[in-house]
Amino acid sequence: ATRGPRLCHLPPAEDHRSAMGYQRQEPVIPPQRDLDDRETLVSEHEYKEKTCQSAALFNVVNSIIGSGIIDFSLVLLIKGGALSGTDTYQSLVNKTFGFPGYLLLSVLQFLYPFIAMISYNIIAGDTLSKVFQRIPGVDPENVFIGRHFIIGLSTVTFTLPLSLYRNIAKLGKVSLISTGLTTLILGIVMARAISLGPHIPKTEDAWVFAKPNAIQAVGVMSFAFICHHNSFLVYSSLEEPTVAKWSRLIHMSIVISVFICIFFATCGYLTFTGFTQGDLFENYCRNDDLVTFGRFCYGVTVILTYPMECFVTREVIANVFFGGNLSSVFHIVVTVMVITVATLVSLLIDCLGIVLELNGVLCATPLIFIIPSACYLKLSEEPRTHSDKIMSCVMLPIGAVVMVFGFVMAITNPQDCTHGQEMFYCFPDNFSLTNTSESHVQQTTQLSTLNISIFQ
Repeated sequence: ATRGPRLCHLPPAEDHRSAMGYQRQEPVIPPQRDLDDRETLVSEHEYKEKTCQSAALFNVVNSIIGSGIIDFSLVLLIKGGALSGTDTYQSLVNKTFGFPGYLLLSVLQFLYPFIAMISYNIIAGDTLSKVFQRIPGVDPENVFIGRHFIIGLSTVTFTLPLSLYRNIAKLGKVSLISTGLTTLILGIVMARAISLGPHIPKTEDAWVFAKPNAIQAVGVMSFAFICHHNSFLVYSSLEEPTVAKWSRLIHMSIVISVFICIFFATCGYLTFTGFTQGDLFENYCRNDDLVTFGRFCYGVTVILTYPMECFVTREVIANVFFGGNLSSVFHIVVTVMVITVATLVSLLIDCLGIVLELNGVLCATPLIFIIPSACYLKLSEEPRTHSDKIMSCVMLPIGAVVMVFGFVMAITNPQDCTHGQEMFYCFPDNFSLTNTSESHVQQTTQLSTLNISIFQ
């Protein structure tokens, strides 16, 4: 950008020569204008105001934490774009596998962020409703603090206005705020792992690794560990984008995201073991003021992540039905329609676990493992022994297995959902500071069923 102070300084483009098989990494300019989403996301005037790497980094981290950490696959995707001369996921697949592949990817690329939008609404409604219930003098049954009203209010006041932006680079500061709040949430979860964890009874076989249904976890992780659907959008927002610069950005984003995700998962499971819910904050008691603050931060975080997913759904519709270009009127109409449908569905569904599993195995898995590998294998002229080709040959069948078996197990062995119910250890009569034996767990669980029925 030439106007106003620069937030960071980027060096001129360098002649990057590496073992990746490229003699020179120039900015990728696609020849296919009908599939180019740069026209709508970054107008010819706005394109000059490219974001620096820090803003792009926070966009990637925000997408990863809210909805990915597959390092090699992300780099492979952009390499495929460089080989084919394209800069959108859809145009890459269209160039590689033709119109049938393009349509299949379009369906997956729409469904994943669309279902993610639904899950974010569910999280925001569940989380913030418990926050407002803690306000003194507020009736817990008040309709204005219910999940349905909160979902509608957050949609109208926050997610819709942010989603109406045309340039994804404008979300850089929003993503920075979201990433900062995530750090606060992590601190709260760690604190409660220390203070609350020793008092929660441990489930039987709590430390057995990889039970038979472990493949279901791969589906959930695939949902969480993905930002492939908006990788090209973030890549195009870089100043002088190159594969080498993108690789550095991804490595930094991965390090941050891996640290945050591992600590969340570890602290959450150490605290609740087998009682851990799909939404971790469903495990904490409602009268915990520190966690109430964490719930507020968490609700704000998912609200700020929501627009990243809406950008992708809108661009898929624009590319498939409008030749890649949306007028100002259709930009607003499509955005409002997508958000309205997502909101209505989220008002009807209140169990997060099954949403994450099915979206992970059916949409995220092929977007992460199968399609980038297949595109690179077909486009690359590297020898079969090249490391990228070997990794692609490994990732592709793994993705196919996870997709098939994950779907079957998600249907035949669904997660339990205790949405809206206080966990048994939140009732004083069931809370034990010493006895955490198997018999105690069984007895306490039986008591919890009685207490839950009484307190409803």
